[in-house]
Amino acid sequence: MHKYNLGQLSQQRFVTDGGAETTLIFHHGLQLPEFAAFVLLKSDEGISLLQDYYRRYASIAEKYRVGFILESVTWRASAHWGKKLGYSHSELAVANCQAIELLEGIQEEFSSVPMFISGCLGPRDDGYNPADFMTVDQAERYHRVQIETFKGTAANMVSALTMTYFEEALGITQAAKSLGVPVVISFTLETNGKLPSGQSLSDAIQNLDEASASYPVYYMINCAHPTHFENILQQSDPCLQRVRGLRANASALSHAQLDDAQTLDDGNPTELAQQYSRIGNTLKNLNVLGGCCGTDHRHIEAIIKAVSR
Repeated sequence: MHKYNLGQLSQQRFVTDGGAETTLIFHHGLQLPEFAAFVLLKSDEGISLLQDYYRRYASIAEKYRVGFILESVTWRASAHWGKKLGYSHSELAVANCQAIELLEGIQEEFSSVPMFISGCLGPRDDGYNPADFMTVDQAERYHRVQIETFKGTAANMVSALTMTYFEEALGITQAAKSLGVPVVISFTLETNGKLPSGQSLSDAIQNLDEASASYPVYYMINCAHPTHFENILQQSDPCLQRVRGLRANASALSHAQLDDAQTLDDGNPTELAQQYSRIGNTLKNLNVLGGCCGTDHRHIEAIIKAVSR
């Protein structure tokens, strides 16, 4: 299979993992500097822990006979964050490649499960409240480095998670398009259902599609709770049907409240699964189901059970 043939563009269901960073911090007691999980790739112990983490979700996909999107732990593995963590450009490139190689091993181990590998991109600035907005050209230059690294690996695509404003999302899209790499854009939303920049989700999708000739293969929502955006999805807006993926938070707290939280709010997996099921009745193309902050394997299993009924 050509690495750019994406099975999630069919109607088959796919799961992703949950909130990797919150799982590693709160369930495994790890310290992740700058919320960066890719630093675990520096040790055999860290690699083993990540392998076991992915195996748990691959087993869920195997059990319920659905596909699995393997998202790399590289949300923070770009130049701005790498510099803060003491990584050189070459060391960052090695880490990004190593993250994909780890996922190849999971893919081989669970060969009966349809799997696609995604190189994960994160925002250059804060994922909740960006203080420094890039222009489209700045964003394209910044993110092109990481996308180009992923192009040389077994990654089938790249996914930009927790996008907070249009210009960065378009810059990523243009960089991916110039390199011929499929890209998924995932926006985060505030409690009012809008991007942190104040733009509506529908406008962000429409503007991005118009500016890029609809280059993103699909869109996602992540790092927000269904109660924050469920109402806006009720609108009969064709742009919203471009949303194929959902990685919601377990907690209904706002981003500001989550930033200040000292303990993990893992919500109610059954209730979250019911919310996913309702959203699936509205978004007819929704078939990529995973989690974000506070979610773990319990939430993902509850979600796939609920939507499969």
